[in-house]
Amino acid sequence: MAASASPDSAVKQRIVIENAAIATVDAQDTEYATGYVVVADNIIESLGAGKAPEGLENVVRRIDATGHLVTPGLINTHHHFYQWITRGLATDHNLFNWLVALYPTWARIDAEMLAAATQGSLGMMVKGGVTTASDHHYVFPQGSGDLVGAELAAAAEIGARITLARGSMDRSEKDGGLPPDFAVETTEGALLGTEEAIDTYHDASFGSMVHIAAAPCSPFSISTELLREGAALARRKGVRMHTHGSETVEEEKFCHELFGMGPTDYFESTGWLGEDVWMAHCVHMNDSDIAAFARTKTGVAHCPSSNARLAAGIARVPDMLAAGVPVGLGVDGTASNESGELHTELRNALLINRLGAHREAALNARKALRLGTYGGAQVLGRTAEIGSLEAGKLADLVLWKLDGLGHSSIADPVTALVFGAAAPVTLSLVNGKPVVEDDHLTNVDEDAIARTARAEAQRLARIAAEG
Repeated sequence: MAASASPDSAVKQRIVIENAAIATVDAQDTEYATGYVVVADNIIESLGAGKAPEGLENVVRRIDATGHLVTPGLINTHHHFYQWITRGLATDHNLFNWLVALYPTWARIDAEMLAAATQGSLGMMVKGGVTTASDHHYVFPQGSGDLVGAELAAAAEIGARITLARGSMDRSEKDGGLPPDFAVETTEGALLGTEEAIDTYHDASFGSMVHIAAAPCSPFSISTELLREGAALARRKGVRMHTHGSETVEEEKFCHELFGMGPTDYFESTGWLGEDVWMAHCVHMNDSDIAAFARTKTGVAHCPSSNARLAAGIARVPDMLAAGVPVGLGVDGTASNESGELHTELRNALLINRLGAHREAALNARKALRLGTYGGAQVLGRTAEIGSLEAGKLADLVLWKLDGLGHSSIADPVTALVFGAAAPVTLSLVNGKPVVEDDHLTNVDEDAIARTARAEAQRLARIAAEG
């Protein structure tokens, strides 16, 4: 039976997609071998098997999607956009050594550099099916300009939905942390900057294009006071909370030495477990840690390629899912995942979590797709709006081309998307508006983005070399 929203607007403009395979990723994992989706303005009006209903008014576009799969838009739950202009550096380092190598360069970033990096990072993801992305920006050098404003303006040109996790660092080398002294804010400055970002940009309305989260960086670059006060600020303002957690064995050792407990216990002691919290990585989690995340509904952003790139380890994603932990996927910064694409993380999450004896069923194609869609919406607190194809939800969807050479002999479309080569995107909608057409961004000039990012990367490298 077709699903439909209440038909109260004959004046709405409609897009009709027909003859497509559809993976809704709803609670029942409903799929249609051949079906339709009707978009009315920015809302999914109806979808189902077979042909679209007759007599639809104001149809401005009708798409024959034969040979395609429609899915919800992919949702990236962890990134560092600024790192687009420092890709390909420190390629043989573990996390701590990689951070020490790159912090002095990152600490020279300014608003123009961040705008260019944002368009490079976000543009690459959107080309690969991402419709919502979370960015964790935590580097705020003095005199760098309005970084939050520059990032959001650059993202708005691309057209994707954004959760900007306003990060912060106040523990530098002189305090036993990793960042250089000139790369951090004061505790008070970080809290004031976070509150200003929330007050200026956070939009909690249905269909909002911008959410702000409070996001102190990581245990080894922030004080306990910043964690506690950051949690209090976020809950007073009604926004979500994000940080890095349990990424490496070095972090575990650091927490035991400084705080006398592991990362999860430390986070819980500072108010950082809860259904309004999600953490990146969570690689080194024992049974007790997973139980604590499940009990509190704390979310996880799983970043398989970055974890492999930095030799951090393999997160226990199947165990987390079995326990009821919300899990989404993250690209992570492009200085630790140079491809910068989320749709490749569907495949990498599946493959990496199968490593080891008798793990061939640890994840399958549909669970991987759920991680990249509905799981991401859970983690970002937006399941009422995005993450699945259902009548009444926002029209954030992707039309994947699966009838070409790369997928021609794989019968099941979801298997083709996850196990096969990266699929071209014929159409991607955000709020019912195209952001990708025929594998190209619609709202910006890709070549211009590449040129600007290259120039800003070179300028940053020169400034960093000059010290």
